Amino acid sequence: MRAKLPAVPAHDAPEVEVVARMRVSCDGGALGHPLVWYSIDPSVGWIECGYCDKRFVLDQALAEH
Repeated sequence: MRAKLPAVPAHDAPEVEVVARMRVSCDGGALGHPLVWYSIDPSVGWIECGYCDKRFVLDQALAEH
């Protein structure tokens, strides 16, 4: 039986990217900010950039182990 992940926050993110890796980077795209790296906690399943609020959602089916 697969554990249920916590819900994604109710507020809308300016951008959402579904990813297959637990380690992601963000540079703000067109808005621009310093390059930052994040690790998605698999028990949570997502993380948001502290600068631009872009949300990275882990696709559990494609995730590397």
